Amino acid sequence: MSQAPMSDITQDDKLWAMLSYLIPLIAIVVLFMEDKKARPYVKFSAVQSLVAAVAVSIIATVTLGCGGILGFAFLWWAYQAYQGQDIRIPLITDFVRNQGWA
Repeated sequence: MSQAPMSDITQDDKLWAMLSYLIPLIAIVVLFMEDKKARPYVKFSAVQSLVAAVAVSIIATVTLGCGGILGFAFLWWAYQAYQGQDIRIPLITDFVRNQGWA
Protein backbone atom coordinates (compact mmCIF):
# COMPACT_ATOMS: atom_id res chain seq x y z
CA MET A 1 0.00 0.00 0.00
CA SER A 2 1.07 3.56 -0.53
CA GLN A 3 1.26 6.45 1.92
CA ALA A 4 -1.73 8.13 0.24
CA PRO A 5 -5.02 8.15 2.18
CA MET A 6 -7.40 5.36 1.21
CA SER A 7 -10.99 6.13 0.27
CA ASP A 8 -12.80 3.20 1.93
CA ILE A 9 -11.70 4.17 5.44
CA THR A 10 -14.37 5.87 7.54
CA GLN A 11 -13.85 8.57 10.15
CA ASP A 12 -14.70 5.97 12.79
CA ASP A 13 -11.96 3.69 11.47
CA LYS A 14 -9.46 6.54 11.63
CA LEU A 15 -10.43 7.38 15.19
CA TRP A 16 -10.11 3.80 16.46
CA ALA A 17 -6.79 3.35 14.63
CA MET A 18 -5.45 6.57 16.17
CA LEU A 19 -6.57 5.54 19.65
CA SER A 20 -4.90 2.14 19.19
CA TYR A 21 -1.54 3.86 18.74
CA LEU A 22 -2.06 6.33 21.59
CA ILE A 23 -3.36 3.83 24.15
CA PRO A 24 -2.34 0.19 23.59
CA LEU A 25 -5.14 -0.95 25.92
CA ILE A 26 -7.61 0.38 23.32
CA ALA A 27 -5.94 -1.87 20.73
CA ILE A 28 -6.74 -4.89 22.90
CA VAL A 29 -10.34 -3.72 23.24
CA VAL A 30 -10.59 -3.28 19.45
CA LEU A 31 -9.53 -6.88 18.91
CA PHE A 32 -12.42 -8.05 21.10
CA MET A 33 -15.03 -5.91 19.32
CA GLU A 34 -16.41 -7.91 16.38
CA ASP A 35 -17.53 -4.89 14.34
CA LYS A 36 -14.13 -3.18 14.67
CA LYS A 37 -12.14 -6.36 14.15
CA ALA A 38 -13.96 -6.86 10.83
CA ARG A 39 -12.56 -3.55 9.50
CA PRO A 40 -9.11 -4.29 7.96
CA TYR A 41 -7.62 -0.84 8.65
CA VAL A 42 -8.65 -0.87 12.32
CA LYS A 43 -7.53 -4.46 12.88
CA PHE A 44 -4.16 -3.91 11.23
CA SER A 45 -3.55 -0.72 13.24
CA ALA A 46 -4.51 -2.44 16.50
CA VAL A 47 -2.25 -5.44 15.91
CA GLN A 48 0.64 -3.32 14.67
CA SER A 49 0.38 -0.94 17.64
CA LEU A 50 0.46 -3.85 20.09
CA VAL A 51 3.53 -5.37 18.47
CA ALA A 52 5.20 -1.94 18.38
CA ALA A 53 4.35 -1.34 22.06
CA VAL A 54 5.94 -4.67 23.03
CA ALA A 55 9.04 -3.92 20.93
CA VAL A 56 9.43 -0.43 22.41
CA SER A 57 8.94 -1.82 25.93
CA ILE A 58 11.70 -4.36 25.35
CA ILE A 59 14.01 -1.69 23.93
CA ALA A 60 13.27 0.60 26.88
CA THR A 61 14.05 -2.18 29.34
CA VAL A 62 17.26 -3.29 27.65
CA THR A 63 18.60 0.24 27.19
CA LEU A 64 17.49 1.35 30.65
CA GLY A 65 14.96 3.92 29.53
CA CYS A 66 16.40 5.19 26.27
CA GLY A 67 13.47 3.60 24.45
CA GLY A 68 11.25 6.29 25.94
CA ILE A 69 12.28 8.54 23.10
CA LEU A 70 10.71 6.02 20.75
CA GLY A 71 7.43 6.70 22.52
CA PHE A 72 7.18 9.92 20.55
CA ALA A 73 6.95 7.80 17.42
CA PHE A 74 3.54 6.61 18.65
CA LEU A 75 2.28 10.19 18.43
CA TRP A 76 3.42 10.38 14.80
CA TRP A 77 1.87 7.01 13.98
CA ALA A 78 -1.39 8.09 15.65
CA TYR A 79 -1.42 11.25 13.52
CA GLN A 80 -0.82 9.22 10.35
CA ALA A 81 -3.57 6.76 11.33
CA TYR A 82 -6.02 9.63 11.77
CA GLN A 83 -5.08 10.85 8.29
CA GLY A 84 -5.97 7.39 6.94
CA GLN A 85 -2.45 6.60 5.80
CA ASP A 86 -0.84 3.18 5.74
CA ILE A 87 1.66 3.22 8.59
CA ARG A 88 4.91 1.40 7.82
CA ILE A 89 7.02 0.66 10.88
CA PRO A 90 10.38 -0.89 9.92
CA LEU A 91 10.50 -4.63 10.70
CA ILE A 92 7.18 -4.59 12.57
CA THR A 93 4.90 -4.02 9.57
CA ASP A 94 6.46 -6.87 7.62
CA PHE A 95 6.42 -9.12 10.70
CA VAL A 96 2.70 -8.53 11.31
CA ARG A 97 1.81 -9.13 7.65
CA ASN A 98 4.02 -12.26 7.37
CA GLN A 99 2.43 -13.75 10.49
CA GLY A 100 -1.03 -13.23 8.97
CA TRP A 101 -2.26 -11.37 12.02
CA ALA A 102 -3.79 -8.60 9.96
